Amino acid sequence: MEQMIYVVPLLGILGLIVMAVKSAWVNKQPTGDENMVELAGHIARGAMAFLKAEWKVLFYFVVIAGIVLAWSGTLVENSSPVIAASFVLGAFLSAFAGYIGMNIATKANVRTTQAAKSGLAKALKVSFSGGTVMGLGVAGLAVLGMGSLFIVFYHIYVVSNGGDVNGLDMERALEVLAGFSLGAESIALFARVGGGIYTKAADVGADLVGKVEAGIPEDDVRNPATIADNVGDNVGDVAGMGADLFGSYVATILASMVLGREIVSNDQMGGIAPVLLPLMIAGLGVVFSIVGTLFVKISKETDSVQAALNKGNWISILLTVAASYFVINFMLPDGDLVMLRDHSPVFTKTGVFGAVLIGLVVGALMSIITEHYTAMGKRPVNSIIKQSSTGHATNIIGGLSIGMESTVLPILVLAAGIYGSFLSAGLYGVAIAAAGMMATTAMQLAIDAFGPIADNAGGIAEMSGCDKAVRERTDILDAVGNTTAATGKGFAIASAALTALALFAAYVGIAGIDSIDIYKADVLAGLFVGAMIPFIFSSLAIAAVGRAAMDMVNEVRRQFKEIPGIMEYKAKPEYDKCVEISTSASIREMIAPGALALLVPIIVGFLFGPEVLGGVLAGVTVSGVLMGIFQNNAGGAWDNAKKSFEKGVEINGKMEYKGSDAHKASVTGDTVGDPFKDTSGPSMNILIKLTSIVSLIIAPHIAEGPAHVVSDQQDDAKEIKMEKESEKLALLQDEERIREKGDGQRME
Repeated sequence: MEQMIYVVPLLGILGLIVMAVKSAWVNKQPTGDENMVELAGHIARGAMAFLKAEWKVLFYFVVIAGIVLAWSGTLVENSSPVIAASFVLGAFLSAFAGYIGMNIATKANVRTTQAAKSGLAKALKVSFSGGTVMGLGVAGLAVLGMGSLFIVFYHIYVVSNGGDVNGLDMERALEVLAGFSLGAESIALFARVGGGIYTKAADVGADLVGKVEAGIPEDDVRNPATIADNVGDNVGDVAGMGADLFGSYVATILASMVLGREIVSNDQMGGIAPVLLPLMIAGLGVVFSIVGTLFVKISKETDSVQAALNKGNWISILLTVAASYFVINFMLPDGDLVMLRDHSPVFTKTGVFGAVLIGLVVGALMSIITEHYTAMGKRPVNSIIKQSSTGHATNIIGGLSIGMESTVLPILVLAAGIYGSFLSAGLYGVAIAAAGMMATTAMQLAIDAFGPIADNAGGIAEMSGCDKAVRERTDILDAVGNTTAATGKGFAIASAALTALALFAAYVGIAGIDSIDIYKADVLAGLFVGAMIPFIFSSLAIAAVGRAAMDMVNEVRRQFKEIPGIMEYKAKPEYDKCVEISTSASIREMIAPGALALLVPIIVGFLFGPEVLGGVLAGVTVSGVLMGIFQNNAGGAWDNAKKSFEKGVEINGKMEYKGSDAHKASVTGDTVGDPFKDTSGPSMNILIKLTSIVSLIIAPHIAEGPAHVVSDQQDDAKEIKMEKESEKLALLQDEERIREKGDGQRME
C-alpha cells in the first residue's frame, strides 16, 4: 500500500508517452502546397517571436521572486528555502506546457487545412489530435511534477524526521509544494493576459479595418494584420490557455492535499491517503482522458462534430467516476474520517466519493449551461442576431444582457455544489469536488485546443486560395471550437470557485484564525476592496487591448494608404510590422494586471493582518467568478452571432448575409466581446486562485500564533488517534471474549 505513492508520477509519464505518439502522427500528415507552407511558417515564426520576448521578461520575474521566496523560507519554521526551487520548477513547467501546445498548434493548422481537402472527418481527426497533444502534455506534466515533488518533500520533511502526517512536518512539506503552484499560476497569469492582449489587438485591428472599412473577407491575404491575427490564436488561445489550465490543475490538487493533511485517517498508508487521493484521481483522469479521445470521430460530412466531442467527453467522465469509486474505497479506511476543525463534520469515504461525483456533475452542468448561452441556433445567440438588424447599439445591448443573464444558473449550480460537497465531506469535500471536476482536464483541454487549430486552418485556407469547400469544412470546426472554447472557460471558472474556497480554508488554518468576521469594520472594508479587484483588473486588461488595437488600426490603415497595389494583389503587405506591434504592446501591457494580482495580498496581509486579507480573498472570489462568467459568455455569444451571418440568417422574414448592415453591427459586437472572452474573462479564474495561493504562501509570516495553532492541531491529532486505537483495542477484546465463549460452549 505504501508504494502507491509512486504510481502517480508513472501515470503522468504514461500521458506524456501517448502525447509523443500523437505528436509524431500529426507531424507525419501532409502540409499542402508551397504557399500554404509559407503562410504557416509566418504564423509559427510570429508565435515563437512572441514567446521568446515574453520569456525574456518572465525570466527576470522568476529569478527575483525565487530569491525573495528563498529568503522568506528561512524566517518561519513551517517553510523552507527549498520553496524557491519548487517555485522555479512550477514556473518552468507552466511555460513549457504552453510551448507544447503552441508548437503542435502551429504544425497542426496547415495539416488540418490540407486534410479538409479530403473531408470533414479527416480534418477533425488532425485538428483534434493536435488538441490531444496539448491536453495530455499539460495534464501529464502537472501529474508528473506534483507527484514527483510530493514524494521528494514527503521523504525530506516527514519520513526522515519521523514526523506526524497531521503535524508541522507535513505542513512544511505542503507549504514548500505550494511554491510549485505559485510558479505555475504566476506564469499562467502573465501568459494568459499577455497572449490575450496580443491576439485581440490583432483581431480587432484586422476586423475594424479589413472587414468593416475595406470590406474584404476575414483572413484575406491582403489584410496586413491577418498573420498577426492567426499568430494571436496560438499565443493567446493555445499557449496562454495551456499555461492557464496547467496552473488551475496544479492549484486544485494542492488545495485538496493541504486540507487532506488535517484529516486523521487510520489507513494502510500511514495516514497520508487523504493527501495522496487527489493526486491519484488526477492520474486516473489522464488515463481515462486518453480513452475518451479514441471516441472523438465522425464518418460522414453530415455527422455532428459537437456530438462527437461530447461523446468522448462523457466517456472520460463516466470512466473517471467509476474508477474514483474503487480507488476511494481502496485507499480510505472504513471508519469515520475526522478533520481537525470544530466546524468540519465527521464523514466517511462514501461521503468523499459523493463529493467527487458532485464535482463532476457541477463541471458537466456548467459546460451544458455555457453551451446554451454561446452556441449557434440557441435562443441567446439568436436574440443578439435579431437585435443586430436595428444597429450597432442594440447589438451591444443584447450581448451585455445575455452575459448578465448567463450568471444566474451557473451561480445556482455552484452554490448547490459547494453546499452539497460540504455536507458530503466537509471542507475536504469541497476541495475534492474541485479535484474531481478537474480530473479530466486532458480531455477538456483537447476539446478546447482543437478550436484555435481549426481557426488557423480556416485562415490558411482563405489566404492560400483553397476551394470554397475547404473553407466551409474549417468553418464548421471553427464554429464548434468557439462553443467549446466558451464551455472550457465556464468549466475553468467553476473549478476556480471551488478551488478558491478550498485554498481559503487552508489559508485560515495556517494563518491561525478561526473565521472571517464581517461585523469588524476593517474586515468588511477588505471585503469591498477585494470585490473591486476584478473590476480594476478587467479595466487594465481591456484598456490594454484598446490601446494596442488603436496602434494596429493605424498601422493597417497606413499600409493600405502607402503601399499601392495591396488591394489588387500586386503588392504584399508588411505582415511583420503588425506582428511586432502586437508583440511589443502585449509584453508592455501585461505587467500592470499581473503585478496587481501578486502585490495586493502581500500589501494587505502585512499591513492589516490575516483576517482582513481573508475578507479581501472572499471579495475577489465572489466578484471574480461573476465577472468571469459574464465576460466569457457575452463574448462567446457575440462571436457566434457574427459567425451565423456567414451561412445566412433570417431576420424579420428576410435573409441577411455577410456584408449587410446587420452583419456589420454583429462585427462591432464581436469586437467588443473579443477582449471580454479572450483577455480579461479567462484571466479571472487565474486571478482568483493566484491571490489565494499568494495568501497561502505568506500565511506563516502573518499568522496569529502559528506555533500555538500547530501544537493544538498535533495534540488534537494525537488525541483522536488514541481514541481510534482504544476503539480498535476494545473491539479486538470483544471479539476475543466472543471466541473464548464460543470455544467454551463447544467444549461443554
